[in-house]
Amino acid sequence: MTDCKDFQLDFGTGGLRGVLGDGPGRMNPVTVGRAAQGTAAWLNAACPSGTRPLSAVVACDTRRMSREFAERTARVFSGNGIECYLFPRPVPTPALSFAVRALRAGAGVCITASHNPAEYNGYKVYGADGGQITLRDAEAIAGHIREGAEVKTSDTLVKTVPETVLPAYLDAVEALRLTKKPCDNLKVAYTPLNGAGLECVTEILRRLGAECVVVPEQAAPDGAFPTCPRPNPEEEDALELGLRLCLEQGCDLLLATDPDCDRVGVAVSRQGTIRRLSGNEVGVLLLEYILRSKKEAGSLPGKPVAVKTVVTTPMARAVCDRYGAELRDVLTGFKYIGEQIGRLERDGEAGRFVFGFEESCGYLSGVHARDKDAVNAAMLVCELAADCKRRGVTLADAIEELYGRYGRWTTRLRSVEAAPEAVGRLRQNPPETLGGHPVLKVTDYLDGIGGLPPADMLSFELEGGTVVIRPSGTEPKVKVYTMVRGIEYAEIDAGLQRLYLGRDTP
Repeated sequence: MTDCKDFQLDFGTGGLRGVLGDGPGRMNPVTVGRAAQGTAAWLNAACPSGTRPLSAVVACDTRRMSREFAERTARVFSGNGIECYLFPRPVPTPALSFAVRALRAGAGVCITASHNPAEYNGYKVYGADGGQITLRDAEAIAGHIREGAEVKTSDTLVKTVPETVLPAYLDAVEALRLTKKPCDNLKVAYTPLNGAGLECVTEILRRLGAECVVVPEQAAPDGAFPTCPRPNPEEEDALELGLRLCLEQGCDLLLATDPDCDRVGVAVSRQGTIRRLSGNEVGVLLLEYILRSKKEAGSLPGKPVAVKTVVTTPMARAVCDRYGAELRDVLTGFKYIGEQIGRLERDGEAGRFVFGFEESCGYLSGVHARDKDAVNAAMLVCELAADCKRRGVTLADAIEELYGRYGRWTTRLRSVEAAPEAVGRLRQNPPETLGGHPVLKVTDYLDGIGGLPPADMLSFELEGGTVVIRPSGTEPKVKVYTMVRGIEYAEIDAGLQRLYLGRDTP
């Protein structure tokens, strides 16, 4: 038996994530082996012996040590009697989600730290439905890790994921096209930020007929991310080379995917200038495009369902109301969007799902995966951009059209240095006004609102918008999501920070 009392990385619904290095509080072969042993024990305990053979799928991105961690995880699964399918090269996280379902596996693991800086890596666990594990499953795995069982390894049951799986994933994405018209009028600059998106994104753009120019410095897999220390498509410095190439090559738009290719950032070129679109703007554009296209084609389901997180723009509700779609709000994290798809599927109503998105550049329009899918989103963005170009406008013009129709919603996320207890102070003494604007309703998600799991998060509804506040799960900060129409950010920020977050200035 191995004593696991010194295992210091927290195992949650996102699995593990931490800085690479030696020791129990870092990501290394020892901590990954222990996590894999705990995951294998959970899977074996959850699966009766009569349902064998038991299997899992393992994938990784391009980060440092990702391949080593993936191979170690596969060997640990094999050592615990679990047949393991290992992807032979880095693939997008949504491809792992797809493969779990396609291969009828009991679980999946993706070695990735998403858009974190280069010194990080992570270990993310998926259930048999292709979605990220629930809190209950995470607690069960954490319990097995704490037991400190000997880490067993073997190569006997390690197999390579069949070569047919990745093309099948791309076929499933392509099947979600909204039009048969080729995108041969479109020129796209693309950067995978040295991550796992190159193969799949360029292939889906080829199938669309779009011309694709890849940022050469950021094309090859490189876990050091030498040209973008923060490989996050939401960060402007990560897009610097892509924006330059977009202008130099006369491209219509720039697409940028994060290292595990589940998020996509979008920027639009127009008359020699660039406009970056926010995650909320892209989400609203795609939501309206999907609903409109399906309605025009007569393929919109009778009771369409869209899903967003509570910190994502309220503008989505106005779009859904126009098309008679139900909009479901869920907690922060795409796993909760995946859960809604699963519920629809269990009720035999998976066809009702039309779109899910979150403000942090995550989107999904199909049920082929249970996680955000940047390949899927890149395809839809290009289809919409090509449609706009045929009308003589750009995506930047298109979002302005929607603002004219539904009102100009503006959104911002700020991370304020404050102790997590600041949210508790707000809970005990909720404000009657924010920035001089009356608070109409306070929602405390700690109560498990609307059947959602309890969460340390507060929402303040104003006449012209919503403010959502929650503590960061990893830093001594409070995250403030401001989503307003006709209200200045500064008014709300100043009120919050001066009165409740212990600061005198925004």
